[in-house]
Amino acid sequence: MRLTQVKSSNGSDKRQLATLRSLGLRRIGHTVDVKDSPQARGMAHRIRHLVRIDDD
Repeated sequence: MRLTQVKSSNGSDKRQLATLRSLGLRRIGHTVDVKDSPQARGMAHRIRHLVRIDDD
């Protein structure tokens, strides 16, 4: 599963910032590949308004 941050994290709450950090996303346009697991899907769902999710 590929996640790309498309919106700024400014104004996000602490929980969303922690989720971004744990997934390895740092800035707008940054893309990371994460293992497709229920845990990763749950984290992506929590920040779905900040990222684009591409299923491979």
